[in-house]
Amino acid sequence: MTAIVALIVTPIILFMLFVAPIWLILSYRSKRQVKQGLSDEEKTQVMQLANQAEQLAERVKTLEKILDAESPSWREKHE
Repeated sequence: MTAIVALIVTPIILFMLFVAPIWLILSYRSKRQVKQGLSDEEKTQVMQLANQAEQLAERVKTLEKILDAESPSWREKHE
């Protein structure tokens, strides 16, 4: 009976001593980073990515117009 209790209690103690504190530290660190928001570098990167997305969307529209003019039935074949 004592061996069974030791098998149950030992992992719990190890968890409480090693895993739980690391888990709490990492959790609070990530919450703090979320509260701080994006850094200036990250904001700049997001703006650049948004601009690239807009440019790509315009390119797709242009390509679709070209395809519509040259091959009107291309949408039926590829959708």
